[in-house]
Amino acid sequence: MKRIFSVFLSVMALWPAQQGNAQEQDNVIDEIIWVVGDEAILRSEVENERKRMLYQGEKIEGDPYTVIPEEIAIQKLFLNQAQLDSIDVPYDQVDGAVENRLNMFIAQVGSKEKLEEYMDKSISEIRQEWRTQMRNQSIVQRMRAKLTDDIQATPGEVRSFYDNLPSDSIPYVPTQVEVQIITMQPRVAQSTIDNIKARLRDYTQRVTSGESQFSTLAILYSEDPGSAANGGELGFNTRNAYVPEFATVAFQLKDPAKVSRIVETEYGFHIIQLIERRGDRANFRHILLSPKPTAKELRDTRLAMDTIRAKIDSNLVTFEQAARIVSSDKATRNSGGLMTTTSEDGSNTGRIAMDQLPPEVARQVTNMKVGEISKPFQMKDSRKNVEQVAIIKLKNRIEGHKATFTEDYQVIRDLYQQRQTEKILDDFIRQKQRETYVRIRPGWDKGDFKYPGWGKSSVK
Repeated sequence: MKRIFSVFLSVMALWPAQQGNAQEQDNVIDEIIWVVGDEAILRSEVENERKRMLYQGEKIEGDPYTVIPEEIAIQKLFLNQAQLDSIDVPYDQVDGAVENRLNMFIAQVGSKEKLEEYMDKSISEIRQEWRTQMRNQSIVQRMRAKLTDDIQATPGEVRSFYDNLPSDSIPYVPTQVEVQIITMQPRVAQSTIDNIKARLRDYTQRVTSGESQFSTLAILYSEDPGSAANGGELGFNTRNAYVPEFATVAFQLKDPAKVSRIVETEYGFHIIQLIERRGDRANFRHILLSPKPTAKELRDTRLAMDTIRAKIDSNLVTFEQAARIVSSDKATRNSGGLMTTTSEDGSNTGRIAMDQLPPEVARQVTNMKVGEISKPFQMKDSRKNVEQVAIIKLKNRIEGHKATFTEDYQVIRDLYQQRQTEKILDDFIRQKQRETYVRIRPGWDKGDFKYPGWGKSSVK
């Protein structure tokens, strides 16, 4: 109690004498608006989070000056329990995620200077703020996982849950399909590859001679949509973040002034420059050029795929066998071409909602019958950003329907676990809310809170 009282006195000393609503305090540079336990929530924290959410297009349900402080307060309840339970996340475990977020924002706004102007902070201040924020988020995730680890979902419990669901609460399962696919990459002429390598050698010469900056050339010429706008910068990552061919060459680089040899990966051809190392993590720039097939090469690939389809139709080979032998898609080749997606529990499933399919595949599937094989069609390999030719087989179609226990057990189980998780976390928040000293600055306590009762602690 003494500790809480001392915090209360120190907060009241900082509390502005003249009070108004949250939006009227524009003349105040910063201020304490909430106290949760012995942790303060600053107005600047709320403003920064509001800016981030607006910039990333995240919808704020309700008044941001009510919703955001409450979310920060809830996070502090979890952080307090995590400290009691000795749950921690070292800062170096979030450094890679921080750099990735920085790179994404810089690419979106156009430059580091524009990001600094938007956030009204230096890059180093933004990095440190996000470092703390993302570490706290990771700790909260671990705390939430610990609280819900013991949830059981036996068939009997799931059955009882389903039987007691009101009719209008039974989830609707949209139309799902099971699709097999065979893809084929066009064979690109050696002259095209030679031309790409010559261009990369020219870029290397321009960098090493001082004629051009690597980052400028990446912005102008790199075909990696994720990094080109940011000068080819990839952010701090371990070698496991990259395909082996890229990682082997990149992590051998020692001199930031040097440019790597040309590296071939499944994505195309790269040159790489080291920016900085931090332990087992490093930040690189790269320029990627991918060989593009000509119209003739795409036509030849379509003819080759026509031949494969004819052999399947003639029962000379099964679709599964053809997929394992000729398909260029590593993700589906070993499963006989079966496309899969990840369900909410982390397992793979072959049942895919139509809106989760690649658009080219969805267009083909729409009018196909079960068991039918499509004609060859052109589609983009989203990972490599290059055109390829594919055929698909519609293995099964499950029309949209209300979930049934026998046919959609996984859906019902996921809903049951979700409800159990929500109840456990909701009970935890309400209990901690009662046990924790909370003080809200007048003008910030009038909102429609998700958890009424803030500031009505039972602590004596």
